[in-house]
Amino acid sequence: MPNPATILLVEDNPDDESLTVRALRMGTSANIEVAHDGQEALDYLLNDTNSMPRLVLLDLNLPPEIDGLEVLRRIREDERTCLTPVVILTGFGAPIDVTAAYRRGANSYVRKPVDFDQFAEMVHQLGLYWLVVNELPPSVRDQ
Repeated sequence: MPNPATILLVEDNPDDESLTVRALRMGTSANIEVAHDGQEALDYLLNDTNSMPRLVLLDLNLPPEIDGLEVLRRIREDERTCLTPVVILTGFGAPIDVTAAYRRGANSYVRKPVDFDQFAEMVHQLGLYWLVVNELPPSVRDQ
């Protein structure tokens, strides 16, 4: 039996982390790893001993030392992670942020709903889409 896919959640807000993890567990058997800031995310992604995620859910509003856009830039620069799907999952949707995220290689930009039930359903659907429906390149799928 193959190992379950790994999702890396990069989220510094404990409440959003808890809700996201709970929603992901409702519809997937994925292994969920959590990074609480940009440096922790990069340390996880660039460490050869860690399972490479099939999906990165990335908050943009991380501590300023290494914000979400910088994490995204570095993901796209690294050969190991350049094709890994990255979904921006954030509370803000300013046009300048949306544009910057797509220019740096985001695969999707999703604004977090304020309502708990809507948030849970949206995260559940994200997990299903990116792990079940979406066709990934073999270099990402087979990790």
